[in-house]
Amino acid sequence: MWNYFFGGNGQTKKELPKKAIVELREHISTLNKKSKFLEQQVLEQDSIARKNITTNKTVAKLALKKKKKLENDLLKIDQQIESLETQLNAIESANLNLETMKAMKQGAKAMKQIHGDFNVDKVDETMDDIREQVDLSEEISDAISRPLGQEIDDDELEDELAALQQEEIDNKMINTERQQRQQQKVATPSNTSKLPDIPNLPSLNNKVAVEEDDEDEQALKALQAEMGM
Repeated sequence: MWNYFFGGNGQTKKELPKKAIVELREHISTLNKKSKFLEQQVLEQDSIARKNITTNKTVAKLALKKKKKLENDLLKIDQQIESLETQLNAIESANLNLETMKAMKQGAKAMKQIHGDFNVDKVDETMDDIREQVDLSEEISDAISRPLGQEIDDDELEDELAALQQEEIDNKMINTERQQRQQQKVATPSNTSKLPDIPNLPSLNNKVAVEEDDEDEQALKALQAEMGM
């Protein structure tokens, strides 16, 4: 390592950026595969929740919670990919700058021979050490893009389930009304007065009771709204 900073093996110094670039690209590729896998898992848990929303609310809620956890994991992976890609671009840019500086140093030697001792205080100490390494590479890319993780929002979960439950009730009412109209159209004059029995529909009080149900019921209603049932 000390050879890298104090001269040492020039070949080793030359290979370090290439090695870092290769390793970063491989890790980004691995994270991209992980991201695709998590996306598939999110879709599977969403499908399970939708299939069980009206038949097994416990399974539906469990699937919805798994989906939220997977979405948070997916967000973390995407943030890591973004940070690594930023670092990769910075290394590639720095490596290009290094090669450029080498060429510039060669040119500087030639210029020095031409100008002799004329240097304007060594060009203001090489432009104040290239403006302090461009403000230390923009404070190390704003501390590697900061965000870490997010908690699952239980209130959001409950709202989704509540909306899904209400959507299911509305659809049942619409289907019942449609069936009644179809039966009235085909009825003969002798039995037109006989209307089909109207099934017991949720009253306003029942609707209020549903909305005031426990947290599991409300969470399932929100999922139903997302499904557009």
